[in-house]
Amino acid sequence: MGHWVDSIVLGSSYYFMVLAVFWCNNQVGNAAATKGCDLFKGSWVYDPSYPLYSDWACPFIQREFSCQRNGRLDMLYSQYRWQPLQCSLTRFDALKFLENFRGKSIMFVGDSLSLNQWQSLTCMLYSALPNANFNISRVAAISIFQFQDYEVKVMLDRSLYLVDVVSEDIGRVLRLDSIEGGQLWKGIDMLIFNTWHWWYRSGPGQPWDFIEVGGVIMKDMDRMLAFETALKTWAAWVEANIDPSKSLVFFQGISPSHYNSSLWNDPKAKGCLGQEQPLLGSSYPGGVPQALGVQ
Repeated sequence: MGHWVDSIVLGSSYYFMVLAVFWCNNQVGNAAATKGCDLFKGSWVYDPSYPLYSDWACPFIQREFSCQRNGRLDMLYSQYRWQPLQCSLTRFDALKFLENFRGKSIMFVGDSLSLNQWQSLTCMLYSALPNANFNISRVAAISIFQFQDYEVKVMLDRSLYLVDVVSEDIGRVLRLDSIEGGQLWKGIDMLIFNTWHWWYRSGPGQPWDFIEVGGVIMKDMDRMLAFETALKTWAAWVEANIDPSKSLVFFQGISPSHYNSSLWNDPKAKGCLGQEQPLLGSSYPGGVPQALGVQ
């Protein structure tokens, strides 16, 4: 997919902040690279100096992302930070972030993971600078959070599959070889893409009725093959439309699902219900999702 398209494994919206901080701070980033530090090999550690923001201090956070507004009283879940095995991360500095991104645009494109990251980053920025002038708007399918004093835009395009889903006479068609929606991504300084968990969705929650590829419309197909085909379409679009000297592109890796508690050795649990602490080891007991095998 090209040397400038970084493929990374993310399990939390916090990880993007790791990328952003290191990308903005060349000195720290170069030092980490020199030492051979892999940012994504590590574990969660308790740090009482966190969180970086409170749910209550972020007036625009959606209710489903606010544990406190949904009745959780303790703050323990928010007092963990990611600690790589071979180096330490720079603490997020909202002012420095905005200075480094002055006049630039950031867009998350993908499913609920991208939504989580967009929500988290905007809350982190606002909570650090609550008196700064900002505006939240929506243009077509794009949600836009803008710090006007810095001319920084943090945007979200909720695109579950990255490729197009179009309405036709027969119903909603998932076009695996079409990305007309990509017109919205051109000219953005930093793009962060993700997709995966919706590919095996079926039944009433499935947001398409047919699949189309190569001009052939079918009721269904092997979902892993469909996912791989869509990723190839996305990669071809990036190579054809993005200038790597002007835009930075990330494709997030696949986060593990959290519905089957036997995957983290707690078979009696009901998914994440009642789970109050993160897995503290350096790897997920359930192994990596099969989507990571797609090349």
